[in-house]
Amino acid sequence: MHGEQPSQTAMMAAAARAAHLVVDREPFIFRDTVAAALLGERAEELIGYHRAYGDHLILAGTRAQVTARSHYTERRLAELARNGLEQYVVLGAGLDTFAHRPEPAAPVRVFEVDHPATQRWKRGLLAAAGIARPDGPVLVPADLETDDLPARLAAAGFDPSRPALVSWLGVSMYLTREAVDAVLAAVGRLAPGTELVMEYALPPGLRDEQGDAYAGFALPAAAERGEPWLTFFTPGELSDALERHGLETAGHVRQADCVDPSLWRRSDVLRPADLCRLVRAAVPVR
Repeated sequence: MHGEQPSQTAMMAAAARAAHLVVDREPFIFRDTVAAALLGERAEELIGYHRAYGDHLILAGTRAQVTARSHYTERRLAELARNGLEQYVVLGAGLDTFAHRPEPAAPVRVFEVDHPATQRWKRGLLAAAGIARPDGPVLVPADLETDDLPARLAAAGFDPSRPALVSWLGVSMYLTREAVDAVLAAVGRLAPGTELVMEYALPPGLRDEQGDAYAGFALPAAAERGEPWLTFFTPGELSDALERHGLETAGHVRQADCVDPSLWRRSDVLRPADLCRLVRAAVPVR
């Protein structure tokens, strides 16, 4: 949220997930069948931008980014759930729809962590769309800049003695380095076996040509709407930060490698860019 205003970033991400099924051709990278309904009266306008200008670098790049990261994260969640994982934490959940889809990818208890104002906004959208579920996510109101995340989770019914998958997508670049460190420290205090999938932004010099071009449009636009990108990591810097906070890096994943290579053999404009990457890390089991 920016003040009490809905997050433009959250709306744009949801619109891109919804538009992917309308604008792009098969094979689809990710199927979010709820995002359009969740956007409510804004859906036609926001998805309409993609219909009209979907070939633009920013719109196509956003669709590639949000679908690839969601595909990777929910595939990993399904793998872990098959091995007994029962808890899934979505940090900075925004308009994430995992817990609201008719057939979620894994039978886990979902904890959505976000600013209280964002959660009020999302609850209103869910109610207006008639897609609120009685077995939906547990909402954990928290400010990632200031609040004690493990304490907030425990107060909401999270079992700190059992591992979880923690997803943190599309958020870290909007926080200060100090806030990112605080969140990593909090995740590092969770139960052994807990995994983190985190999206982070690369600094200039490490991006590919597509990533640089996307950044040239996206970063000024984000700053203009009051949501500037504040924090960038090299893979080595982030691995060092994870280690300081008790997490072992399992790997850094380029957008191109988030999905099976066959999904990038496309007849539309979607192409991977190396501007943001995912890192997967875990609290080690001793």
